[in-house]
Amino acid sequence: MTSLERRAAMHAALGEPVRLAIVDDLASSDRSPSEIGARHRLPTNLLAHHLDVLESAGLVVRTASSGDGRRKYVQLVPGVLDGLHHPPVQLADRVLFLCSRNSARSQLAAALWSARTGRPADSAGTHPAPAVHRAAVAAARRAGLDLAAATPKVVARIPRGVQVVTVCDRAHEELEPGRAWWHWSLPDPVEAGTAAAFDATVTELERRIAAVQPAAVRPREEPHT
Repeated sequence: MTSLERRAAMHAALGEPVRLAIVDDLASSDRSPSEIGARHRLPTNLLAHHLDVLESAGLVVRTASSGDGRRKYVQLVPGVLDGLHHPPVQLADRVLFLCSRNSARSQLAAALWSARTGRPADSAGTHPAPAVHRAAVAAARRAGLDLAAATPKVVARIPRGVQVVTVCDRAHEELEPGRAWWHWSLPDPVEAGTAAAFDATVTELERRIAAVQPAAVRPREEPHT
């Protein structure tokens, strides 16, 4: 398929209002098929058709959950909307990132959000670890951030007016997400345990942040050596 044909296929897929609404939704949050169906009031057969069209056009991919492997999450293909415009994402004044252990992904997400956008952010976990993972602290340092004094904490009451972002499939499936919550389905770098895995998490978080707040993202400083 030529570049022109790929573009035509994407435009054709997005020319249907429900599929365009699904893509707008996925611009800020990964969703399970059941969540997409509920949010857009689609019967199972019509949902499957829309997702097949979007996937065939190269707009979305479906990945297995790292929590319950029987579940899938639908994600936008990174960068696929470059040159295509979607409505600006409206944000609350404060963001809360949640994962299970609050030792890596959510800690890095909150630190990156604050550093790159200048907006306040916090993090918590459903089953907090005793300490922030040392490899997360090192990855943060390479990104010009400081997690040395950070400590995991349990998620308790969700304050009103906060944008909640789950960055862990297990936490997303354990909690009862509100309709306004976002979910970023990120692999757990602790399982791999390598510096490359933690750096990949930082890179993906920065991409996600830039996707929802492009005008607010500050230029990244070179990491200190």
